[in-house]
Amino acid sequence: MLRTEFEKLAAGRVLLLDGATGSELRKRGMPVGVSTELWALEHPEAVLELQRAYVDAGSDIIYAPTFSANRMSLEMHGIADRLKEINAGLVKLSKEAAGGRAFVAGDITTTGKPLEPIGTLSYQALLDVYREQIEILAEAGADLLVAETMLGLDETVCAVEAAKSVCDLPIMCTLTMEADGHLLFGGTAVEAVETLQAMGASAVGLNCSVGPDQLESVVASIKQVAQVPVIAKPNAGLPVMDDKGMAHYNMSPVAFAAAMSRLIAAGAAIVGGCCGTSPEYIRALRKVVDAL
Repeated sequence: MLRTEFEKLAAGRVLLLDGATGSELRKRGMPVGVSTELWALEHPEAVLELQRAYVDAGSDIIYAPTFSANRMSLEMHGIADRLKEINAGLVKLSKEAAGGRAFVAGDITTTGKPLEPIGTLSYQALLDVYREQIEILAEAGADLLVAETMLGLDETVCAVEAAKSVCDLPIMCTLTMEADGHLLFGGTAVEAVETLQAMGASAVGLNCSVGPDQLESVVASIKQVAQVPVIAKPNAGLPVMDDKGMAHYNMSPVAFAAAMSRLIAAGAAIVGGCCGTSPEYIRALRKVVDAL
């Protein structure tokens, strides 16, 4: 997909993304502490079942589970040598699940390490990490890219620059932020949107963070400066942890969809769910989108 094709796809309509991956794979047997990406590759039946459920629920775009499949993150699990196998394999798996009924986004995320001068990670080193993963995702057949759950503007800028240097795929960018619109590594949502769209991001917004009921003013402020579609992919409210380390979220699918309708009214044009959401949430959100 070219950037111009993405613009046509998003023009005059609300696009529906998928819901959570990690928390849903936990329900399907993934243990704590493993590489989600390697577990997904080694348990294709769980990924296929989940992603087909999202497509059946109405997702226009699903995310390949390549979230932390970059060299730096894989090194922590001792599997950096399997980087190409994991990324290419998971894109192929997601394309199979989509079955031509939805587009597949190659998913990248933060390394969790702040850039210089706050941290020790150089911009060039991070650029090389993102370029390596994105090139594999593009060659494997991803229809577009998404940089999600980003913690700061600088690392997101780096992801966009990396994408533009190795392929022509559109890239969506979503950052995790406080309910007041401040980013975790400094800066604000408005500043991020202005910078990233100027760099060529095809859509910009937020994911993870908090529940949709706390983000209406943030989405409205983003919309005021956005020249590209605004993305909203929040959690299903705030989590409560049980004694087994499982997170339980406080919003039902119906309540989540109702709150999301207010984010759409505030300016969100690409919507979905993050932690705690499931195919049931996407199905409820599909009804809201169709009603609009």
